[in-house]
Amino acid sequence: MTHDPKAQQTPAFVHQSVLAAEVLAGLAPHRDGYYLDVTVGGGGHSRLILEADSTIRLMALDQDPNALDAARQNLADFGDRVTFWQGNFSEFVPLDQRFDGVLADLGVSSPQLDRPERGFSFRHQGALDMRMDPTQDLTAEDLVNHGSERELADIFYNYGEERLSRRIARRIVERRPFQTTTALADAIASSVPGKYRHGRIHPATRVFQALRIAVNRELDVLEQLIEVAPSWLAPAGKLAIISFHSLEDRRVKHGMRNHEQLKVLTKKPIIASDEEVRRNPRARSAKLRLAERV
Repeated sequence: MTHDPKAQQTPAFVHQSVLAAEVLAGLAPHRDGYYLDVTVGGGGHSRLILEADSTIRLMALDQDPNALDAARQNLADFGDRVTFWQGNFSEFVPLDQRFDGVLADLGVSSPQLDRPERGFSFRHQGALDMRMDPTQDLTAEDLVNHGSERELADIFYNYGEERLSRRIARRIVERRPFQTTTALADAIASSVPGKYRHGRIHPATRVFQALRIAVNRELDVLEQLIEVAPSWLAPAGKLAIISFHSLEDRRVKHGMRNHEQLKVLTKKPIIASDEEVRRNPRARSAKLRLAERV
């Protein structure tokens, strides 16, 4: 068998959907239902919804063109029961359409993390990109190389909950410009004490999370989604949101609780079983919250 190095560099968009059974139980897709998946990814959750009944229709959104292409392939056998729309869910306008369920699976998918050229991970050398939508202007490289020391420290603290944000920002400003993920991760590691450097997680983890959130305005668009999604739902329609870190989960929890059109169905978030975490370690931090349109 010949070895194709390019195939390793650009793996197929295959994403293992988290909390799949729990999402299906929460949305309870029914005959003639119409559903909206605002972060379709590879289409795993959408496929389960469509398989629940042959009369179900679904609209699939994603701002990542690679993800949308993968979803089109994965869901092709459902024909015109599925429609696709590329863009951020904060820009979506459903006009007079109403949905029986809306699903958002937040965060970065496995294929995005595994492609070095996307710049989401420092495990492999890649460009400092981090854009979910590759057509937008702002990249992580722009932030890292042109943000002030104070701006960077605030991003790391507010979006990464990084307690050493100031000293990390200082080191970055001293050593910039940066073009690659690995060079930035090395600079971050060199700025922290040895005990911190060799801890449970790499010292660049929270900084990379913070940069990704800032580049894609993730918390802003999440708050917009929670505000407008209830108006997209039919009466008794369900809103299901999967988050992956405390900053997102807090906003989902309070946004659902404080919205006058929603009744919260999950007092505590639903988390992955031990068995699912063994199969898919990235499910460990997933939290699902559900609400119903009243």
